[in-house]
Amino acid sequence: MTDPAPPPTGAPDAQELPAGERPAQEHLHPRPHFASPFAWVVSLLLAAVVGALLFAGGYLVAGGSGATNSCAAPSQSFAALCDAYEKLKTQFVDKLDDRKLAQGAIQGMFQYGVADPFSGYMPPDQYQRALGDLSGKFQGIGAEMALKNTKNAGDLQACTQLSDTCVLVVVAPIAGSPAEAAGLRAGDVVSSVDGKSVNGTTMQDQISKVRGPAGTKVTLTIKRAGRTFDVAITRSQITVREVVTKMLAGNIGYIKLNGFSESSPDQFHTGLSDLLSKGATRIVLDLRDNPGGYIVAAQRIASEFVSSGLIFSQESAGGEVKRWDATSGGVATNPRIPVAVLVNNGSASASEIVTAALRELGRATIIGQHTYGKNTVQVWAPLKDDGGVRITISRWFTPDHRSVAPGGIKPDITVDIPKTNPPENDLVLQRALQFLATRAIGETGPSPSASGPVSRLELALQTSYDWTGLAQASA
Repeated sequence: MTDPAPPPTGAPDAQELPAGERPAQEHLHPRPHFASPFAWVVSLLLAAVVGALLFAGGYLVAGGSGATNSCAAPSQSFAALCDAYEKLKTQFVDKLDDRKLAQGAIQGMFQYGVADPFSGYMPPDQYQRALGDLSGKFQGIGAEMALKNTKNAGDLQACTQLSDTCVLVVVAPIAGSPAEAAGLRAGDVVSSVDGKSVNGTTMQDQISKVRGPAGTKVTLTIKRAGRTFDVAITRSQITVREVVTKMLAGNIGYIKLNGFSESSPDQFHTGLSDLLSKGATRIVLDLRDNPGGYIVAAQRIASEFVSSGLIFSQESAGGEVKRWDATSGGVATNPRIPVAVLVNNGSASASEIVTAALRELGRATIIGQHTYGKNTVQVWAPLKDDGGVRITISRWFTPDHRSVAPGGIKPDITVDIPKTNPPENDLVLQRALQFLATRAIGETGPSPSASGPVSRLELALQTSYDWTGLAQASA
């Protein structure tokens, strides 16, 4: 049986999403971007089948003909479930949907029978969307979009639905995408999709509407600089932009990684190589709000900074241990290149694998807030209803055989962020730049001044649009 995709890590899942529920980034696919934080954990591999979960012959019903209700229990413990099904089918006053009954039974089995928040059932729409997140590809217009509170940029929790205050904005069109060709710009506000107002819906609702089969069209109503106009866009196959890079003052290269999808390692290698070719002598690796993804992606990305040695180990039932060592070809393995890794409470799973490895192997100083704290690995497998399940199969440990659960990784330099701090004032990045500016090339170790907000630095952040303080997604 072939393995259709490389092994993913635990997370919330998107993929691995923030432990708990990535979404991921909701990428129209908003990653992390999923509605409740840390929701789709990572996978070690995508199995072709999961086996019979409940009953032979199709979900909870027999045969599917509807002529006779019967239920084949796999063990005596399931007899009561069959009994309940038979009673519902013969006595409930209204017509019941067998598909919904089956999905409810599977979901209940995971929710109440399995004491693990990272194992669970995904209905067909969620499972297929999550697979797209893991692959790093989807069909849509190719625009990174976000939720923005226009009255209080720091309070996204108040934006449970889109409104005149909580708006859907374009962060940036992906290079070479239909969105770019159609003229979408950073900062555009999307007020309607196919003639229907977005108000009263969620960002994920609109992500689903904007995405669609390649070759089909969608029309967005855009508000820009006091003007309102329609833009018709033909969808296509899109590769998610997981990596954002820029050169900062002082020959500091900045690279932000949004997730650990199939395409992440190659994008990261290209982006990091480009920064070094432009003269970067110090690197900021931003893993904030990165919910994780494939563990093989974590291995490869950590190996960009580490030439040899153990990155992490994976321990499964029965005492089986698998080593994940550094791979060859890393472009920033020279220990004389100082590295600062930025993390926060949304840095989970695969992000924690990379963070822990770079610190314990002496390649980076960690700056920000403590990470999420997830050290389990999930396998994802499809079901016959086109949905899927994620099942925890192992735990991973740092090179020094430490677990990051449940408290996460404590940074070397903690940066406290006041609630009143505006999102565009990036105190963590400022602290990292301050730290790197004091390091001689080749010098390692945390700064002696390890905590507290710092005064705002006048930094030449060469970017055309600020993406902080936004719940992001890709459409």
